[in-house]
Amino acid sequence: MLKYVIRGGKPLRGTILISGAKNAAVGILPATLLVKGVCRIENVPDISDIRLLLQILDEMGASIRRFSANVIEVDCTNVRDSVAPIELVRRIRASYYLIGAQLGRFGHAKVALPGGCNFGPRPIDQHIKGFEAIGAKVELINGYVCAEAPAAGLSGARVNLDVVSVGATMNIMIGAVLANGTTYIENAAKEPHIVDLANFLNAMGAKISGAGTDVIKIRGVRALHGGSYSIIPDQIEAGTYMAAAAAAGGDVTVQNLIPKHMECITAKLREMGAKITEYEDAIRVVSTGRLRRANIKTMPYPGFPTDMQSQVGVCMAIARGTSIITEGIYDNRFRYCFELNRMGASIQVDNKVAVIDGVEKLHGCSVKACDLRAGAAMVIAGLVADGTTTIEDAHYIERGYEAMIEKLRGIGADISRIETPSQDNVRTAG
Repeated sequence: MLKYVIRGGKPLRGTILISGAKNAAVGILPATLLVKGVCRIENVPDISDIRLLLQILDEMGASIRRFSANVIEVDCTNVRDSVAPIELVRRIRASYYLIGAQLGRFGHAKVALPGGCNFGPRPIDQHIKGFEAIGAKVELINGYVCAEAPAAGLSGARVNLDVVSVGATMNIMIGAVLANGTTYIENAAKEPHIVDLANFLNAMGAKISGAGTDVIKIRGVRALHGGSYSIIPDQIEAGTYMAAAAAAGGDVTVQNLIPKHMECITAKLREMGAKITEYEDAIRVVSTGRLRRANIKTMPYPGFPTDMQSQVGVCMAIARGTSIITEGIYDNRFRYCFELNRMGASIQVDNKVAVIDGVEKLHGCSVKACDLRAGAAMVIAGLVADGTTTIEDAHYIERGYEAMIEKLRGIGADISRIETPSQDNVRTAG
């Protein structure tokens, strides 16, 4: 049982250093299965999702060396042709990248349907469509995705995704790297972490072009070799702290980011009245008083990211006027609004639309982190609110934010982390 306790109302001042991108790292680590050699990976975020993936790779026979919290070496040369442990796979959504990696490495894969945050159905039909296009036979059997390549191996093909899907784009890319011939992914997602995965694979000997555009071209190669790679900074972590600075007030510089990746978030916070200055690898956010209303609609990159709508939703909850959020990616991603309303917000949710009437203040109370990004929103709300806010189920937050407590304390927040035994453990101990 993990909870955060925040005593709010304190302005934030100082500098925060951004960690490596979670959404890139959770694709890159499974992709190391394709490599016969040592992959040295730097700027790896030290978060629970990454620790789970490393544990899965270790269980499969990979050799893993950690040089620091953020630098690891992964050698999958002698990895076993085995089924990833179901109890681990079901705890992380990104475990579906093991399907593409095992299919490419061994010619077959058996991976349990993944878990992770629950904010509506996220089918893997586009992943399956891609694998079938390059020659695999895919079935769902007793909760497992079972994929089998033909005896001659996977073959390059054209894959036209019916919807823009980050997960499918990355998974098909991983699966096609060692296929015979050339694969084209059309209507591909363009997020920065897709480009990062392609750059990692290319550093290991792949031949991928077009990542970051609508069409990605993957020319199959015979093998990948070891090498070194540094993961890009986390766009969503950076945006979260920018939103926190805009909402809670103060003067915060967010360092180790790529300003180009932040443009849609930066533009929205400027529209709401925050003063923002961009540098080569940093952004400074200065509060200029109460924020103004705005509207957002989440869309695939370079549109406004769904992973930032709850954090900016907190900014809107205390802004002057009425704001509207339209969620264009996932169902059921407004559960955090009901937690915000318990803190005094005025939010009406109708299907995929939230109408937010800004209030002058939020008040602290006990709330829950419904998922990773909703948990981050609750942290921002706690920083803003009068009094004390207790956030239950804070383990969701640690799936994607490295050292959040320490980073926020470093800029003046009064926040603590409290871990207590669950009731089941207490009964067992008794």
